[in-house]
Amino acid sequence: MPVPAAWVSCSWTGAFDTMVRRVAVIGAGVSGLVSIKCCLDEGLEPTCFERSEDIGGLWRFADTADSGRVSVYRSVITNTSKEMSCFSDFPCPEHFPNFLPHGLLLEYFQMYARHFQLLRHIRFKTTVLSVKKCLDFATSGQWEVVTETEGVQELHIFDAVMVCTGHYQVPHLPLASFPGIETHFKGRYLHSQEYKDAEAFRGKRVLVVGIGNTGGDIAVELSHVAAKVFLSARSSTWVYSRVSDHGFPFDMVSTTRFNHFLEWLLPSAVTKRIKFRKFNSWFNHEIYGLASVKSSNFHVIINEELPFCMLSGTVVLKPNVKEFTKTSAVFEDGTTEENIDVVLFATGYIFSFPFLEESVRSPLRNNRSLYKCIFPPQLERPTLAIIGLVQLTGSVMAGAEIQARWVTGIFAGAYKLPPASRMMADVLKKQPPVKRNPPEPEHLKMSFINYTSDIASCAGVKPSILWLLLTDPRLAMAVFFGPCTPYQYRLVGRGRWSGARAAILTQWQRALKPLRTRVVEDGASPCSWRWLGFLALPAMLLAGFLLSKSPRPGWVPRGLPLF
Repeated sequence: MPVPAAWVSCSWTGAFDTMVRRVAVIGAGVSGLVSIKCCLDEGLEPTCFERSEDIGGLWRFADTADSGRVSVYRSVITNTSKEMSCFSDFPCPEHFPNFLPHGLLLEYFQMYARHFQLLRHIRFKTTVLSVKKCLDFATSGQWEVVTETEGVQELHIFDAVMVCTGHYQVPHLPLASFPGIETHFKGRYLHSQEYKDAEAFRGKRVLVVGIGNTGGDIAVELSHVAAKVFLSARSSTWVYSRVSDHGFPFDMVSTTRFNHFLEWLLPSAVTKRIKFRKFNSWFNHEIYGLASVKSSNFHVIINEELPFCMLSGTVVLKPNVKEFTKTSAVFEDGTTEENIDVVLFATGYIFSFPFLEESVRSPLRNNRSLYKCIFPPQLERPTLAIIGLVQLTGSVMAGAEIQARWVTGIFAGAYKLPPASRMMADVLKKQPPVKRNPPEPEHLKMSFINYTSDIASCAGVKPSILWLLLTDPRLAMAVFFGPCTPYQYRLVGRGRWSGARAAILTQWQRALKPLRTRVVEDGASPCSWRWLGFLALPAMLLAGFLLSKSPRPGWVPRGLPLF
């Protein structure tokens, strides 16, 4: 049944002022692949420039960091499950595990590229040297792109540019914040970009600085071979497991529109208390020195092994480093750890676009300098988009894809951006308070559902719960109470996929399939869930009505969804 336009939240529509046909896509990682595919869907002509010899970007593992290309370390596994991270019209194979090692994820990217015939649009071993406005940019919106392939430079003219290089570009190594590391310390120090596996650290006493996802993972891995591992944390940290209650993938359980509605409905103090109680139901974070319920500045990491490593003493948590001496680290609480062999900085990355001309690059202080984290608002023509420069409480892959769909729809003339003044006002409203000499890159995570729903509304592809309830109650239940998987944004609007409904209704089958290697008798009674049906209708009606009347902004504190 066709969906009435009144039931779909759409963005501004109208003719695009400048005809876009040829689009340059910079980078063939996940953001680049979805950008190529979305360009093709809209009838545009993409040309992707990739400086390496293959697709995958960050997720294509390299044994060394000598190439200058940032890649994952050998043991890395995704933090978001396959159903929550997959491309919206190309489900991950059901036999793949729920959380993918980098090799399987790269294989999935290759399957996607082959299926949609994307490789023919990619020029490998080609570096983009510069992207500059054409002289008539104010009227044409065109860009001069200079590339280099095997020492030969070439000038291209493109109607639009999609920058897909991500935010893992330049390692952030804040040595100035750690007195003595360069002048006194006699051991080795390195950034996590250089880390590939633990073997080189066997028998060493290692200090890991930074307790993000990378710092936690590396500390745990090093603990299996190092003599001792110290993990320095500056801020409060809540640790969460990928394995949720009853063994299900945590994001498929927590990232639902129903939970999102409850978080919207309840006072923030209540939702914060519920989150902290959920975190502490696994282990008491205050006892471990990680965080307390009074923490105001905190972040969340995913790590199943860290609590046990701390419990067994193979990883010792320490406060922020005050200074380094020749062989030791002095911490802010006055304690000292002697005979430190290696300091590994897991302090994140700084995004950089050296190929962009200065007038475009200089205002880009962070992703919040961009309209919807995509468009530089100061340009006379919106023909430059930055894809994937966003941090979400869920999958960035899914976020990049919905960005690319909206952007290419704008390029194709299906949607129109608001005036520059409105975009600039929106950007200024979302800028955080300016901090003096921030010691690490500023990263503000946004709610996965808030952000993707916002962009989906702009693109006219956000499903209406009320309309689904009237036309397809079974699907409405799955969309509202089930995981907010990317397939939901293929039910209506441009790019609608006929397989979206089936993909949503079978998502749990694909999630459980790789676990069915030894089947035991099921003692659970399906009647135990029948109570849900009595609550579903009033809850969905209330949620649909309230959310349609009072939308909440997409910016939330760091953390995970409510439950």
